[in-house]
Amino acid sequence: MTETELSPVELELSRNRLEGIAEEVGNVLVSTAYSPNIKERRDCSAALFDTDGLCVAQAAHIPVHLGAMPASVAAAARLEPEEGDVVMLNDPFEGGTHLPDITLVSPVFTSDDHVGYVATRAHHADVGGTSPGSMPADSRSIHDEGLRLPPVRPVRGGDMDESVLEVFLANVRGTDERRADLRAQISANDRGVERLRSYAEERGTGSFGALIEYAERRTRDEIGALPDGRYEATEWVDGEVRVSAAVEIDGGEMVVDFSGTSEQDDGNLNAPRAVAESAVAFVVRCVTSDDVPPNAGSLAPVDVRIPSGCLLDPEPPAAVAGGNVETSQRVVDAVAEALRGATDVPAQGQGTMNSVTVGNDTFSYYETVGGGAGASAERDGTDGVHVGMTNTLNTPVEALEREYPLRVEEYALRDGSGGDGAHEGGDGIVRAFVVLEDASVSFLTDRRETSPQGAEGGGDGATGVNIVGDEEVGARSVVEVEEGTRVEVRTPGGGGYGASDDDNGDG
Repeated sequence: MTETELSPVELELSRNRLEGIAEEVGNVLVSTAYSPNIKERRDCSAALFDTDGLCVAQAAHIPVHLGAMPASVAAAARLEPEEGDVVMLNDPFEGGTHLPDITLVSPVFTSDDHVGYVATRAHHADVGGTSPGSMPADSRSIHDEGLRLPPVRPVRGGDMDESVLEVFLANVRGTDERRADLRAQISANDRGVERLRSYAEERGTGSFGALIEYAERRTRDEIGALPDGRYEATEWVDGEVRVSAAVEIDGGEMVVDFSGTSEQDDGNLNAPRAVAESAVAFVVRCVTSDDVPPNAGSLAPVDVRIPSGCLLDPEPPAAVAGGNVETSQRVVDAVAEALRGATDVPAQGQGTMNSVTVGNDTFSYYETVGGGAGASAERDGTDGVHVGMTNTLNTPVEALEREYPLRVEEYALRDGSGGDGAHEGGDGIVRAFVVLEDASVSFLTDRRETSPQGAEGGGDGATGVNIVGDEEVGARSVVEVEEGTRVEVRTPGGGGYGASDDDNGDG
């Protein structure tokens, strides 16, 4: 069934029902998970796929998860899973993002046929490695970062394979929490299988292709409305590695070429190819109409070219923890800055996930801390939000202090950290807590040296700061702390847009 064979009403009903199924899957995962990272921060995502592994519908979850998920579904499909099976993987070189993000893929069958897949991805608070939380800022190999899982089947024919579960739990900290979160994720997949099977039995799967075709046509129209040409920009991860993007627009097609990007990093700033493609998909979604369905069709007109072995397509056993959370943000900024030559885009937001991990052998706390969004031609930037490739909530103070040996001392907006301008950049956040047990603290952050840039004469946002005790520490640091140590994160503000009245001499 093609797009033209569905009426506009049928197309919209199909879209909303399928996206509703994906949202329900995510809600089941959040409501049944044990760890605050999933049940409070909602660091998880869900999507539906056809039998070819093309995304049909997704929930409004985490951009870096969703854009990379098709590659994981393709990897899982190679096992040819049967009804009742669940495939688990986290390998960054098989469509994963970083090791804590575990993907579960479940095939969906009606009585007659295989009709598609349900996939969820959730950030599990620990998957082993050299430091609690499996996000070591000093990792130099994927082996430092935890247990790497190729596609395996923890569930066969509806029955848990306890041997797979035992291997997983033997390599992680906090086994009770990991077991509970994994079972919650399996339950979420089960709900998705049930709902997608019912949809297919009632309506068939013709709407899958129709929705993908519609998204592709709409995206081509949107790209075609941009001026043809070649647009370039380069961004740096705090002066260490370079992300260069050249965007070519020709009619309804776009090429995004990352030639000129730094070679594979000796540290952990490497971003798996699927992560870089996620970042491109996010920017394309931002510069096209928000009523285009976010499925495989919305990226079909875009050709992403990444040199093999560079920062954005590293060879194993490259470390990737920082690439997933920080380099991905620079990819967004580079592509968006390039497109500034073709369309109006906001000033840069904080451009970092501000990942903070604290833990020891008994607990593991992980948080991405929001900051300032960039201002636009129409309005000021938003204060204290996640920008770019993350879309999580925070961990509420009450939940944080209940679940972990931490005491929050300050949680406030960082007044004045947004850039000046006709429209001001959003302010960052100050988040400070006292560690109540000896622990390891790991920072994976950026924008500590280079500011989020203002646009059209607007001022830059403030850089971020990490403080342990009375000492400022680097953007990517691991610090062993004693009980009673204060840890503080001051996140960057967003850039301002347009010259302020004072700059124009009107104030």
